[in-house]
Amino acid sequence: MKLISWNIDSLNSALTGASVRAVLSRKVLDTIAANSPDVVALQETKLPSGGPTKKQLDILWGIFPDYEIVWNSSVEPARKGYAGTMFLYKNNMKPKVTFPKIGAPGTMDYEGRIITLEFDHFYLTQVYTPNAGENLSRLSDRQIWDVKFADYLEELDKQKYVIAMGDFNVAHKEIDLAHPDSNRNTAGFTDEEREGFTNLLKRGFTDTFRYLHGEVTGVYSWWSQRARTSKINNSGWRIDYFLVSNRIADRVVKSEMIDSGPRQDHTPILLEIDL
Repeated sequence: MKLISWNIDSLNSALTGASVRAVLSRKVLDTIAANSPDVVALQETKLPSGGPTKKQLDILWGIFPDYEIVWNSSVEPARKGYAGTMFLYKNNMKPKVTFPKIGAPGTMDYEGRIITLEFDHFYLTQVYTPNAGENLSRLSDRQIWDVKFADYLEELDKQKYVIAMGDFNVAHKEIDLAHPDSNRNTAGFTDEEREGFTNLLKRGFTDTFRYLHGEVTGVYSWWSQRARTSKINNSGWRIDYFLVSNRIADRVVKSEMIDSGPRQDHTPILLEIDL
């Protein structure tokens, strides 16, 4: 099975925008489609509560024919057009689709952050983990989220094995970002967030990239748009992951980043696994 996950940072912009960045985003979508994945997970879709328009769906089906599309958008009392997730999966697949609420604080459960696909012998779930925010204003809520999400995955894992993918918004170890020393108290690299991710793995999950590639350095999935040269200089972070139940880690064939060219922000990640 081949899976691809990507934080797209606005589906509408990627599909219909005229900016240089939008054109680059469409090229990334074409690259994803050329890989012919069984499942595509998209985060930060920023769609309205009603989901994609007919125009947006038609464009998506033009790129990904023969795929089913499901989405989870931010709804009240959460902000409109915020966060959001989407799955595209080949239409010969017949999963049960759920949009879990995990008892997260504030409006997090209403921000469209999780979709789960249940198959006969396994779960595929994607997540767009809440950012701790500027000045770490949401860090305490993020810590609760991390526990609740770990609880959720552990419950799934008791029933069937799990593949969890998405933007986890944390660089787990110092080797997962280019400049750890200058980012100690930055959202995504606080001790609290890193500990939260460690605790998630301790529940019985494997970081597939590290499983295959060990302590390799300089491989990232996100480069800040605020610094024009971040990607040129490879001043990146690895904050996007494929996690699997420990008991199927030996079935992982490939876990890597997909080249997104000059486009900054997130790059897609790919997992191949024998199921």
